[in-house]
This record gives sequence, structure tokens and C-alpha cells, in this order.
Amino acid sequence: MSDSAISEREVAPTRPEGRTPLRSTATDGVKIVIVGGFGAGKTTLVRSVSEIRPLSTEETMTEAGRGIDSTAGLAGKLRTTVAFDFGRVSLTDEVVLYLFGAPGQRRFWYLWDRLFTGTLGAVVLVDTRRIEDSWYAIDRLEQYGMPFVVARNNFPGSLHDLGELREALSISDAVPVVECDARRRDSAKHVLITLVHHLYTMSRARGVRC
Repeated sequence: MSDSAISEREVAPTRPEGRTPLRSTATDGVKIVIVGGFGAGKTTLVRSVSEIRPLSTEETMTEAGRGIDSTAGLAGKLRTTVAFDFGRVSLTDEVVLYLFGAPGQRRFWYLWDRLFTGTLGAVVLVDTRRIEDSWYAIDRLEQYGMPFVVARNNFPGSLHDLGELREALSISDAVPVVECDARRRDSAKHVLITLVHHLYTMSRARGVRC
């Protein structure tokens, strides 16, 4: 099997099964959106890190999408998100993140406006084999003035180191850029912690409580 044939679904994400009750000590809920190109691994990241069974709106890809959704470099991808993914993760006893994974296909981008409502920050998940798919997500976030971090999902055959990725995406040094394996819970959680720290740093700089 070629590297490009390894899909999001071929390695089962490591996450606890079943439902984990929300901690009674939870006081702060933070809504975060995960955006990025088609097939970048957004659904996989939500599944791997969520402490509850994630809500997913994945559907089997059909011939109807041929010629509309570009699958170049995504051999083996059989399913796609048509609305959003939802999960939850407790970072501390007090802070709970509510995760929304946005659909990556152009024809579903109109849903992003509603997903962005009430969102404090975002993760841009990047597949460097299809780096151009990330430009729209970054443009939209910058238009909204929404803080974000960039996470390079380390697919087999990934290109560019983190410095090259920053340059290719034309993002400022103030935006954190990190590596990620969306299949691994610890790696996905590190991305979310990086975003929370980024939000906290920005709020401190503005004199606002996050």
C-alpha cells in the first residue's frame, strides 16, 4: 500500500470509549473550531481527543461528489463530513473545551459562519501535501479576527518543516505552529493546550480575562 493510500480511518484513534460525565468542578467552557482542507484529519482529531463519544456527520462519498470534491492525494478516503463533528475534552478540573470540526469541502463552507459564532479560537489543521487547501481557512479566521494556531498533521510523505510551513502560509511569528498526529490523543491534546495558552497570552496582552 502506498503512503498516499493511508486514510484517516485506517488507524483507530486512541480515545476512551463510552461517556465520561462532565466534572462537577468545571466552571469555564471554551468553544473551539477545527478547520482546514478536505481530508486534513479534522474528524480524526476530534475522535482521538474527545472524552465523550463524538457526534459525527460523516457520510460515504459517492459518485455525485466526483468532479466537485478534489480527492487528489487522498486515495483510500471513503467518507466525508457534511455538517460538523462535535466532541468534548476537559483540560483541567475547571476548563472544558467544546470542539467543533468544520467540513472541509468548498460546497459546505457556508456552514462556517454559524460554527464560528461564540468561538474563542481555532485550530487550522494542515496536510502539507495539499497546503493550498489551508489558505481559505486562514483567510476566513483573519477576517473574523479570531485567534488560531496551525497544526501540521504528520501524514506519511508530509512536506515542509514548521518554518517552511509558516512561510508558505504567510502567517506572522505570533501564530503558534506545531506538529500533530491527529490519530494520537496526547498529540491532539497538545495542539489544544497550545491554542488555550495562545488565547490566554493574547487576553493578558489585552488586559482581558479569557
